[in-house]
Amino acid sequence: MFGFLDVPVEGAYHLIHALTGPFSTALAIVLFTLGVRLLLHPLARSAARGERARAALLPEIKTLQAKHAGDRDRLAAEVTKLQQESGTSLFTGCLPLLLQLPFFTVMYRLFTTPVIGGEPNSLLGATLLGTPLGAHGLAGSPLVFVIAAGLAVVAWFSVRQNRQAAQSAADVPGGKLMRLLPYGTVLATLVLPQAAGIYLLTTTAWTAAERALLRRGS
Repeated sequence: MFGFLDVPVEGAYHLIHALTGPFSTALAIVLFTLGVRLLLHPLARSAARGERARAALLPEIKTLQAKHAGDRDRLAAEVTKLQQESGTSLFTGCLPLLLQLPFFTVMYRLFTTPVIGGEPNSLLGATLLGTPLGAHGLAGSPLVFVIAAGLAVVAWFSVRQNRQAAQSAADVPGGKLMRLLPYGTVLATLVLPQAAGIYLLTTTAWTAAERALLRRGS
């Protein structure tokens, strides 16, 4: 089903192995993730500009909310129209996240596939804190709790950091759910391989730091 991923998975496998030479496998995953995020940084800058544009629309969205308080369909249509006219979108900031999915899928496959390139996958034997990086969810304790705790801290900072954007998002259908998305990573790591959890922790921490820097420079 995922045969089209064989080539990128094999390439990532050799890359991780090359990085593992001077570093541990866990640190190699961190470096791999940082490389991905560095490539996506221009999109993050664009998303930050879109976020500022959406924040500027907040007073008009408040007005529409008061005007169409009893008609959610009309409110949704008017907010969509306002965003289109201003060239902004609630989901513009999701683009860096969506483009990470292929890399995340490759990382998942790296630590769940027993054979890569016709050879046994040696990464499955890599460990951190005595836990195999291929162990799923609670089977990876205590490492899973360390990763989950780190993700919870990053999510808390992200929610506090994004209060204004979250307030704007809450004014449109589905917006309140988006405010809780940062905490979804905590639940995800309970069922994912520990290597994928390390990827999530690294990329979410990068996102929080990147947004703070971009907002400070705006």
